[in-house]
Amino acid sequence: MVSAADRAKDPARTSVWLNHRPPSRARKSDQPAGLDRDRITAATVRLLDAEGLAKFSMRRLAAELKVTAMSLYWYVDTKDDLLELALDAVFSEIDPPSDEGPWETRLRALATAYRQLLVRHLWVSPLIGKFLNMGPHAMLMAYALQDVIRATGLPLGRQTGALSAVFQFVYGFSTVEGQFAQRSAEAGLSQDEYFQQAMSAIQGQPQFGPIVENSQELIAARGADTVQEMQDRDFAFALDLLIAGIDAMRERERSPEADEDRTRPRQ
Repeated sequence: MVSAADRAKDPARTSVWLNHRPPSRARKSDQPAGLDRDRITAATVRLLDAEGLAKFSMRRLAAELKVTAMSLYWYVDTKDDLLELALDAVFSEIDPPSDEGPWETRLRALATAYRQLLVRHLWVSPLIGKFLNMGPHAMLMAYALQDVIRATGLPLGRQTGALSAVFQFVYGFSTVEGQFAQRSAEAGLSQDEYFQQAMSAIQGQPQFGPIVENSQELIAARGADTVQEMQDRDFAFALDLLIAGIDAMRERERSPEADEDRTRPRQ
């Protein structure tokens, strides 16, 4: 266990992955048998899935594991360490596609898997960006993403922008999708029931008439019968647009005009 004095000596440490302490230590006689970092991390994921990020605490986790809170500090220094470990653990659920096959197919597979991860684990979205996310499973995911974008043929200097365009879209889309599913469940309604209730409330306000009419036309043109179908069709088409954009940018970068622009002296 790390003392307050030890933490004070290293106040700048901001990630469990920057801590070089071993994941566990020799068990003392008063430490629970069978407790290790992997078991603690798995319980953390289960608890976060069941109760959410706001209710998570070391004391609540200790009760779940039937140990004392002090026992947990034998394996991690802080609650944030546990959240980082849990964040990396769920990235193991993404199975990187084979490095064979069209890059478009591989990109769709990774984007879809990332979408499913964020919807399945609602607590992940607020932690993305808060932590460095440089654990082993996250790094394997990052490598798979870089490999796919490299296969697009975009110039090296454009590849990070393509990564951002695709996966910031997936992040935003999936975060909203997951939050809507949770909100519907909290209301005791299916997503379709909650959507219809919301639409009925809006339709009952005359000042929103033009907006409602336009929205109904858009929904009808999309042709989906359920909220899930709406989300799936929108996600697929938006991803197609991004892939088409990558294709277009790649061809533009290959054009003679692009070469001239890159070599022209700047004023």
